[in-house]
Amino acid sequence: MTAAPQPMPAPVPSPVSGPVCGLCGQRAVVNWQRRLTDEEFAAHLAWEQERRDRALQLADPQLPAPDFGPLPQPAQCTTSVFACAAHAIALESAALVHHGACTAPAAADLPGCNCTPEPAPAPDPETSPADVTGVLPPGWTIGDR
Repeated sequence: MTAAPQPMPAPVPSPVSGPVCGLCGQRAVVNWQRRLTDEEFAAHLAWEQERRDRALQLADPQLPAPDFGPLPQPAQCTTSVFACAAHAIALESAALVHHGACTAPAAADLPGCNCTPEPAPAPDPETSPADVTGVLPPGWTIGDR
């Protein structure tokens, strides 16, 4: 008598690689920027100071000391926020920098968020669509052309 073949085990889902949605953990398909919270900025500043201290320790004493410039300021630091398609905020909002206290992607606020994002930077006056049209690949367009 031969043994009955054993059924194949169910495949184990592979872990998601890369960024994941901050709300559900699924693979992220969109991202936007927000300022760091006070705690995140303090940690970033400590990391930057540690990096500088270590570089000074490793620097050749016969050469001039490294010049790092000023420490970063909160207005210079952002972090990426990731979301899956179901928890994404609106495209117009995702194109802007959000406040550190922004809770997006919060299910209650979707497709928006609980903050007023920073205004978009002014367009570069030296670049017009005519300046870059010649360098775009065929089929690519600028704006509503």
